[in-house]
Amino acid sequence: MVAAAASHSIQATTNIAATQLHLKPLSDPLSYSSLSFSSQLHPLSIKLLGTSRNLNMQRVSAIVKAELDISLSPRVNSVKPSKTVAITDQATALAQAGVPVIRLAAGEPDFDTPAAIAEAGIIAIQEGHTRYTPNAGTMELRSAICRKLQEENGISYTPDQILVSNGAKQSILQAVMAVCSPGDEVIIPAPFWVSYPEMARLADANPVILPTHISENFLLNPKLLESKLTEKSRLLILCSPSNPTGSVYPRELLEQIAEIVARHPRLLVLSDEAYEHIIYAPATHTSFASLPGMWDRTLTLNGFSKAFAMTGWRLGYLAGPKHFVAACGKIQSQSTSGASSISQKAAVAALGLGYAGGEAVANMVKAFRERRDFLIDSFGQLEGVKISEPQGAFYLFLDFSNYYGSKIEGFGEIDGSEALCRYLLDKAQVALVPGDAFGEDTCIRISYSESLTTLQAAIYRITAAFVALKPAVPV
Repeated sequence: MVAAAASHSIQATTNIAATQLHLKPLSDPLSYSSLSFSSQLHPLSIKLLGTSRNLNMQRVSAIVKAELDISLSPRVNSVKPSKTVAITDQATALAQAGVPVIRLAAGEPDFDTPAAIAEAGIIAIQEGHTRYTPNAGTMELRSAICRKLQEENGISYTPDQILVSNGAKQSILQAVMAVCSPGDEVIIPAPFWVSYPEMARLADANPVILPTHISENFLLNPKLLESKLTEKSRLLILCSPSNPTGSVYPRELLEQIAEIVARHPRLLVLSDEAYEHIIYAPATHTSFASLPGMWDRTLTLNGFSKAFAMTGWRLGYLAGPKHFVAACGKIQSQSTSGASSISQKAAVAALGLGYAGGEAVANMVKAFRERRDFLIDSFGQLEGVKISEPQGAFYLFLDFSNYYGSKIEGFGEIDGSEALCRYLLDKAQVALVPGDAFGEDTCIRISYSESLTTLQAAIYRITAAFVALKPAVPV
């Protein structure tokens, strides 16, 4: 029995040793998992090792495929990424790689935040104002916003009718989500800011796009609006001064729109007034909520990014009837909570600069107007370009459709706004935004929130690039 046991032990050892000769290094752990160091090993286990390992690998692979679900929600799949952000990121990457790209795509002032505002932020840090604030914003800031809206816009609110958020974009999204039900319609005049339709989709609402025309300065026709309203129409979005066109709605036109709104009990108005202080006389700004009967129908959106050159401070606000604002606050409380305490202190200082931002904002607006006038004169000398002179904001929205159909050797056909922007980025190294991102493919958007020297260099490059182009449509 001892001899038999010894023989069995030697055989098992031999079998294990033989088996180990077939093992791969530690980089292949599956080969180890196929082994069983039982005293019952026999030569057949060696022959079956390869087959066993393959079966195990297939089994593990099948398990992984069965467990990993990379699908996304239909809501997210319905949303298009922001083309302005994508182009800005692409231009930034090229610049970081050493390509001398002139970036005229982003809607961001080139000015520094005014010194008094920046100093207020620094002092806030030094004095320890670095903790959470109430979800709706500090009482100090909300009270200051109420004073501003009363004095500058002629609309009266109390602090509990104000919600401060991490930028006006958050304010708009929360407003759309708070008031829209699945299947509701959000009425959006085109050209529109790129995010409006996508925000409607995120709320399971349907964006209804109403076209406007360059010959009418891209302003909404009231008759068209009335013809498109249904029992599902829930929200009308107005942006004045407009991104991307720079158009400003005159009070008379807003009053005609208000009369239509009043006849539709379900219809609310979201008035995006982020560019209200960047306006060129004789144009004037009118807040929609200030019109007769419109206060309780209007959600007013504003912020600090554009007029006060505070894009990185991320601060915006909503003003409206308390039950709507409270609903938006509920969404915010379960997502980001309150905005930055430091930014809110800086915003109080911004509102303390004086009426419409005081001298600091007036100087920026003066520079923007000079740049606008230079670009209008320069593009006016290009054959076939149609221009609507902006009355506010810092964008030109120019119609280049006469050039569509042109063919460039080594590039291809200019078949729309996106192709034209790709051509100008490639040939002139100037980054612009195609109009199809804003719902109007005939145009491209040019931001003049860069220095006059930079704009002069851009015009030189663009003009040179257009030498190879000829209007495909006779002008």
